[in-house]
Amino acid sequence: MKDEKMKEVKPRLKEFALRIIRMYAALPKNNTVAQVLGKQALRSGTSVGANFCEAHRARSPAEFISKTGDSLKEAEETAYWLELLVESGIIPAKKMEALLDEIQQLIAILATINKKAKQNLDQK
Repeated sequence: MKDEKMKEVKPRLKEFALRIIRMYAALPKNNTVAQVLGKQALRSGTSVGANFCEAHRARSPAEFISKTGDSLKEAEETAYWLELLVESGIIPAKKMEALLDEIQQLIAILATINKKAKQNLDQK
């Protein structure tokens, strides 16, 4: 993947992580379920960008594919935890709408990046 495209995605992933951090900080501290689900979302939501940064510094196409795949898995896991926060009634759906939309867009972007990298590797 071209460095230019990588540079466009990285800030978006960082901003997403910051939004996840703020979401977690706003959860009720006295609600055990909210804290458990929130910590899971915090862990996976901040890992999406971290794994993508590692992919940017990959030493081989195979390592790039592996790290973008890890980033994609963390994004999908984050979507799951966010959905549970909504469906359990901890966070109103309307409040979570933008964050859920963003993670779905990021999943689509990461899946495309990973798929193209695999295709490029197969063509060599």
